[in-house]
Amino acid sequence: MERLNNTALPLESPRFNDTKAAIAQAFGRAAKHYDQHAAFQRQVGHLLLDELPHDLSGWRILDLGCGTGYFSEQLALRGAQVVCADLSTAMLEQARLRCGVGTAEFCLADAEHLPFADNSFDAVFSSLALQWCDDLSSPLAEISRVTRAGGVALFSTLLAGSLHELQAAWHKVDVHQHVNQFIALKQVNLALAQISASQHHLNLTAITVWYESALALMRDLKGIGATHVMGRAQGLTSRKTLNQVELAYQTYRNRDGLLPATYQVCLGKLKL
Repeated sequence: MERLNNTALPLESPRFNDTKAAIAQAFGRAAKHYDQHAAFQRQVGHLLLDELPHDLSGWRILDLGCGTGYFSEQLALRGAQVVCADLSTAMLEQARLRCGVGTAEFCLADAEHLPFADNSFDAVFSSLALQWCDDLSSPLAEISRVTRAGGVALFSTLLAGSLHELQAAWHKVDVHQHVNQFIALKQVNLALAQISASQHHLNLTAITVWYESALALMRDLKGIGATHVMGRAQGLTSRKTLNQVELAYQTYRNRDGLLPATYQVCLGKLKL
């Protein structure tokens, strides 16, 4: 995979498999308006960021799945030399615009096949990106490989039970898959065991985001590019179907008239 300089994106993209290419395209379509819909992503990323020292001067850090570069910028403001990596060229372009010329490097990359030498980074930061990988042990092994001995790797991912309200509402409407399936905690622990991660800590937290309507939630999911769902029904969703989902979601409405979207979040820290 091709490493990018800090002034321009490459003419040729790395070769991703069909699934990763589809994921990259979905996030690429959302790149320009991602930040308007990413309040939950910001909340999780800041929880992860709190695990790092405030002064990162002299640190070389990989922001893996950097998106529009919000946390790349936060890391750079703390003094780190940041390498921004993402599946999407469009996301990397937004990250370059945010971070500015000369403050970071940019790289098209798949977390399961990182194009970096062993021991390249003092730390790896990856927030809500690894759930797009088929097998969590694969990106974790790559993250461990590129992090120097004595370094740290931080990641967040979603667990089974996330968006259960939306999934249940859709199940009342049709039999198709409309919400991605997320891994169970035991699969996270298995992945850590597979890479022989002896020094690690997991923090589990449930985060609920409140919406005025189910449609508003779905707009946020589309707005961040989280639209690639395995087994999704083909074709456009009709207004009638969306109204049925909205009606089914009403069972969760609280006394303030708001609807919950619950995420089960796993925050991981590896000492390498």
